Amino acid sequence: MPAAAYRVAAVQRARKKASSLASFHDFTLNDAIKRALADEKYLTPTPIQAQTIPIVMSGRDLIGIAQTGTGKTAAFALPILHRLAASPRLTARKSCRILVLSPTRELSGQILDSFRTYGRHLRVRAALAIGGVAMGTQVRTLLNGVDVLVATPGRLLDLVKSDALRLGEVECLVLDEADRMLDMGFIHDLRKIVAKLPVQRQTLMFSATMPRAIAELAAHMLRDPIKVAVAPVASTVDRVEQRIIRTDRAGKPAMLIDVLRRETIDRALIFARTKHGADKIARGLIRAGIDAAAIHGNKSQNQRERVLGAFRKGEVRTLVATDIAARGIDVDGISHVVNFDLPNVPETYVHRIGRTARAGAEGVAISLCDHEEVAFLRDIEKLIRMTIPASDGRANQRSALSPASAFAKPAVNAKRRRKDRTGPARKQSRHGRPNEAPRGIDSVAFIHRTARLERDHAPRGQGLAGHSKGT
Repeated sequence: MPAAAYRVAAVQRARKKASSLASFHDFTLNDAIKRALADEKYLTPTPIQAQTIPIVMSGRDLIGIAQTGTGKTAAFALPILHRLAASPRLTARKSCRILVLSPTRELSGQILDSFRTYGRHLRVRAALAIGGVAMGTQVRTLLNGVDVLVATPGRLLDLVKSDALRLGEVECLVLDEADRMLDMGFIHDLRKIVAKLPVQRQTLMFSATMPRAIAELAAHMLRDPIKVAVAPVASTVDRVEQRIIRTDRAGKPAMLIDVLRRETIDRALIFARTKHGADKIARGLIRAGIDAAAIHGNKSQNQRERVLGAFRKGEVRTLVATDIAARGIDVDGISHVVNFDLPNVPETYVHRIGRTARAGAEGVAISLCDHEEVAFLRDIEKLIRMTIPASDGRANQRSALSPASAFAKPAVNAKRRRKDRTGPARKQSRHGRPNEAPRGIDSVAFIHRTARLERDHAPRGQGLAGHSKGT
């Protein structure tokens, strides 16, 4: 039988076997890995795991198309751990055998946790290389070599440039969330990294979407890969109840508060388009009496980990995030996803609402849509092949404005002005004038008049505490 025909037949047998797998015990995984799965009470593989694990164990390159939350981390971590257990050896200094690249620090940390969880009964050395933390500890960890290195592309190249890491021993490369890495501008870094890897290696690429750029990247990096797609890109989670609330841009803050107070929420994840916007939304919610926190790329690693930890524990039930930061959020129990800003890329909408309705739970996705975002909504509905039920929030705009009073700056500025007047040293405003009323003018009347002027002369389209589109 010709080699190509033999490979096709082998793949067909693997897929046929995968379709009949009902338990992790049906895989020929190392017993120590099966024991770790039993510890976690993981019994039945997800579709991406059932199809992917036998192929990865066979040594073939693979492209896996799967949405977030489908179990794809275990789909590559389990067979890789099996490989390491089957062929243990000392790793060369400053080297690694398995290299896993992901777009964000949070996702990288979760991947490392998965390797440590599934490999807890194996002697596997795994390490993390991400930005936002001191590089010295990472350099020392790599000094004697590791089996698995999970890294973000930028920090990995920093380590290579400083001769703290050599990539000549890599046996398997994993690119997780490849589409997001391209969105974040890592394409040139990826090409630099791949150029330093051995030609003879196994490469696994996972992506939620398969645009042309990903196909071109795969053609450059993978050899005769097998493609596994567990769901079409346009599919959304069946258990997610999707809704649109049409509103004016200026009415979004009030609508958001109204939604968060009216809905029965376990945990809510709110999406903003920009880092600045995420901070504005979080501060406005806090002033409205709703516990909230923001997470985005400008936060330090310690801040991000602290906020995510509080969100997982339920200490903070409302988290405001940008799309990039949210890629690392893998938290069960998110009952609601709210799009304060509709994304201009329709696939991003699918990623966002996939954060809810996990582990068999129900979920709700609510999007606030102003007239400038109607085109984005049409693109989303075209992608998911359905019309999302919509209600007109503008009809209730006046009654909904009352909760948003907590978002307004004047109330906070009034406090600050009163404090500044009574304090030992008066703070200067950004225009160089003391933050107090002129002599001879009633101070309370001055504050209210100033508040009206600020509101009346606010830039058009300004939303939540100064959050405007595109900022």
